Amino acid sequence: MESTQRFDDRLAALVGQRVSLRRRIFADGGPGPRFTDAVGDLTEAGDGTFVVHARSGPVTVDPDDVVAVRAVPPAPPRRPSWAAVGRLEQLCADAWPPVARRDLGGWRLRAADGFTHRANSALAAADPGMPVTDALAAVRAFAAEHAIPPVVATPEGSPWSNRVREAGWALEAGWAQGSEVAALVADLGALAGAAGPSDGALDVAFDAVPDVAWWDLFGEGPDDPGAAARERVLVPGPDGPESGFGLARRDGDVLGAVRATVVDDHLYLSRLHTDPSARRTGVAARLTADAAAWGRARGARFAVLQVALDNEPARALYARLGCTEHHRYHYLVPGPDATA
Repeated sequence: MESTQRFDDRLAALVGQRVSLRRRIFADGGPGPRFTDAVGDLTEAGDGTFVVHARSGPVTVDPDDVVAVRAVPPAPPRRPSWAAVGRLEQLCADAWPPVARRDLGGWRLRAADGFTHRANSALAAADPGMPVTDALAAVRAFAAEHAIPPVVATPEGSPWSNRVREAGWALEAGWAQGSEVAALVADLGALAGAAGPSDGALDVAFDAVPDVAWWDLFGEGPDDPGAAARERVLVPGPDGPESGFGLARRDGDVLGAVRATVVDDHLYLSRLHTDPSARRTGVAARLTADAAAWGRARGARFAVLQVALDNEPARALYARLGCTEHHRYHYLVPGPDATA
């Protein structure tokens, strides 16, 4: 039998990994020890014991009782429930309010003079309270009323996506910014500390409204077509969710910007942009981390953001910062054989 000290060392070496562990248990009045197994992530309790975070709950382990332990592959990710997906989509929609909105049961019909697909599509992430064919007819009528194409945004693989596709609606092709989108999430505390060592020369500040420099970084001005709708979406005003508009400057030069919006217990991150001259210098990571700290100070606990699947640089950045994919959604439009 291996010594207790050897299991102390082995357990310490496996902290942070998923393990399969066998240990002795002694029943009162029993003839001798029995054995039981636990599988889960291993942490150190700080009092000489360890904890296996099994699916059934945490299991405290004394090294004296361990007879075998080994590392095992990470558990396959568990798909969130459709209710959880729907809630997150509703929070994201709250953070990106359209100019015009009409609720249809659990669907949201949205229009914003063409500024972004998010604000000019029907969000189908819950039951519309009527046959889907009737709901799609309402989507078409609303779109015509607001002079926008009929589009449905819906989580991939969801019951609502399936029903819409059965009615002949199909994935939108040819949209420059991608018709498939990943919803990413992260713990806000971890995200706030993910930027690494601070660049003392880089100054990041958040304001309640975007100034001219913030708009200029995006090449946007008040006289652009659709500027009024754009401002209505991005700057909701006193009745909308609290937003902060971050700017990163070095020696007075504007190098990056981000928008952060608190919705319930989540911080919605959007419009992260870095000047081409400052890319790959840590500006985007610093803006993200400071936005996370800004959101934590206002009661948010989690981050959520939406990134087109074909935006590989952004997805790589967020992966490095610890963001993980929660679900995907896509934009569907009427196909040539649509029945609704």
